[in-house]
Amino acid sequence: MSHRYCGRDFHVEDIALIRRLIAEDPARTRAELSRLTCRALHWHKPDGGLKDMSARVAMLRMHDDGLITLPPPRGKRPDPTLSISALSDPGEPLDMPVGALAPPLFQRVRTPADSRLWNEYIQRYHYLGYTPLPGAQLRYIVYAAEQPIALLGFGAAAWMCAPRDRYIGWSHEQRRQHLHLVVNNARFLILPWIQVHNLASMLLAKAAKLLPRHWQDVYAYRPVLLETFVERPRFRGTCYHAANWLRLGQTKGRGKLGPAGKRSVPIKDLWVYPMDQRFRETLTR
Repeated sequence: MSHRYCGRDFHVEDIALIRRLIAEDPARTRAELSRLTCRALHWHKPDGGLKDMSARVAMLRMHDDGLITLPPPRGKRPDPTLSISALSDPGEPLDMPVGALAPPLFQRVRTPADSRLWNEYIQRYHYLGYTPLPGAQLRYIVYAAEQPIALLGFGAAAWMCAPRDRYIGWSHEQRRQHLHLVVNNARFLILPWIQVHNLASMLLAKAAKLLPRHWQDVYAYRPVLLETFVERPRFRGTCYHAANWLRLGQTKGRGKLGPAGKRSVPIKDLWVYPMDQRFRETLTR
């Protein structure tokens, strides 16, 4: 018997090992236990680093499910409330043809100041609001003549998605090994005072060209496929279609890791964009 958490199967002996790590030293923190668990189970990211954040989430879920008993958290968790400041107030309206716009500059979020600005804009103007992106991620603030015009966020792909998995044609084991090569466009926002026709599709096309190289720089591997989920009937996915993404079908409303047969999120259209002509060969090897 096994239990699945964060895309990994934990067998009886794995659970027993984690219990031993907890019992060996009651002074160990939850963060220390997640690192020890990664080393003991050889749970690594593609770049060789420990998957300690995934381990921490998995162990919290094991704790909630009664499989293990974690030590109490050491410190008070920070207040997740995101305050809104004047930094994200509406800027100067832009209403022009896309050809008249200054060349867009994609700035990767690297500093605390950039991160706060990105989070604020998303919280204030995106219909889903701000939540931390899961797993490996890249975030962009797009500028035109030094004015923010758009934001994009890319993170971990859904563990299971039937239309995507059929399209790729991979097995369960191939998906487990190569899912990190699929990246989810989790957030895309044109700031509401920016009214530039065809801007969205142009930015999506440019992002798809930039992302593999930037991902390689940060994580030491190149993803080969993008995915995104577009809520219907709120949106039609017109900009993704115009940027040559492919609509594969609809989700079942279970979320990334939702239980089979239980709808927990709205039905969404699934769109994908291959960033490598040999993406299927790479994902099914």
